[in-house]
Amino acid sequence: MNEIKLHWLFMGSLINNIAVSTVWPLTTVYMHDALGKSLTEVGIILFLYSASNVLGNYIGGKLFDRHNRYILTILGIVFSIVVSAGLIFFNGWPAYPIGLVLFGFSTGWNLTMINSLGTTVKMKSGRFIFNMLYLAQNVGVVFGTMAVGLLYPMGISSVFLLSTIILIVYGVNAIFTYNKPNSIHPSIKKIDTKKVKLPKPNLAIIMTFFVSLAVIWIVYEQWVSNMSVYITGMGIPMSMYSLLWTLNAFLLVVFQLIINWIAKYHDSLYFQIYFGIIFIGLSFFTLIFMHSYIGFVISMIILTLGETSVIPAIPALVNELTPVAVKGKYQGLTNAWASVGKAIGPLVGGIVIDMTSYHSLFIACSLTCLLICILSMIIASYIRKRVTKYSE
Repeated sequence: MNEIKLHWLFMGSLINNIAVSTVWPLTTVYMHDALGKSLTEVGIILFLYSASNVLGNYIGGKLFDRHNRYILTILGIVFSIVVSAGLIFFNGWPAYPIGLVLFGFSTGWNLTMINSLGTTVKMKSGRFIFNMLYLAQNVGVVFGTMAVGLLYPMGISSVFLLSTIILIVYGVNAIFTYNKPNSIHPSIKKIDTKKVKLPKPNLAIIMTFFVSLAVIWIVYEQWVSNMSVYITGMGIPMSMYSLLWTLNAFLLVVFQLIINWIAKYHDSLYFQIYFGIIFIGLSFFTLIFMHSYIGFVISMIILTLGETSVIPAIPALVNELTPVAVKGKYQGLTNAWASVGKAIGPLVGGIVIDMTSYHSLFIACSLTCLLICILSMIIASYIRKRVTKYSE
C-alpha cells in the first residue's frame, strides 16, 4: 500500500496533541503565579511563542511540497523531544520562555506535517480526513489536560517529563508507519510547485477565511490564556480549570461525531464555518453574566460547539480549493494564520484587561465574532459560485 494508513496518521495526531496539551493550559498561570509576570508580559511571551509557531507552520508547509516528507516529519519530532527534555531541567526565567518559543516552532512544524500528510491520503474525502484528524487531536487534549491537573501540583518538571515521554512514543510510531512512498517524495516535480497559481476566486475565498481564522483564534485564545487567571482568581483551583478543558475535549469528540453524521445529509462547509463563529462569540456573551463554576461549564459547552464546527471546516475547505502541487503550502498557511491569532490573542487580551476589565473583554470578543461572521458571509456569497474545486 502506497499511502499511510489512516489509523496511524490519527494515532500520530492523538499522541502529538497529548504532549502539546500538557504544556499550554498551564503557561499563563505558571508565568503569572510562579514566575511573577504580569498578564501583559505573559502576552508578549505567548506572542513570541506563537510567532515561532507561525514560522514552523510556514517553513514546514513550503518544504513539504518539495522535499522528503518523511525525513522532515521525523526531524520535527526529534527537535520537539530535545526541547521538551531541556525544559524538565531548565524552567525558570529566562530559560522557560526561551524553551517555550523553541517548542512553539516545533509544534507548528509537526502540526503542518500531520495535516499535509493528510492531503496525501486518497481513500477518504478531505472533509472526512480533516474532521477525523481534529477529532484525534482533541481526544489527545482530553488525556493531556487531565494529566496537567494531576501533575502540575507536583511541579512543572513532571509535566515536561510526561511531554517528553509522549513525544518519544510519537517518534517511534512515525518512524515505523510514515515511511510510505507518497509520504516520502512529492508525486509532482519541484518546478511545478513554483508555477502553480490559484484561480482568483479560490484565492479570495481562502484569504477571507484565513483572516477569519486569525480573528477566531484571537478571541478563542482568551479562554486558553487569560481565563485561567480570571477563574483561579475567583478561588477556583487549577485542577478545576483543567477540568474545563477535559470537558471541552470530551464534548469535541461527541459534537464531531454528530457533525459528521449531519454532514452526510447537509454538506456545507460554509454554513459550518458561520455557525461556529457565532457560537464562539456567544460563549463570551454568556460570560458577561456567569460568576460561578457551573456558569463557566455552560460557557465552555457553547464554546466547544462553535469550535467543533469551525476549526476543522477551514482546513477542509482550503484542501478543497487547492491543487495537489501546493496543498502542503496552503495547509501550512492555514496553521500559520491560526498561529497569528494565537500570537496576538493573549497580548491583546492582557492589555484590554489591564486597561479596563474582563467584562469589557467579553463584550469585545462577542462583537468581534459577530462582525467577522457577517463580513465573511458577504464576501463569500459573491465569490463561492466561481471557485474551482480540486478534491472530493
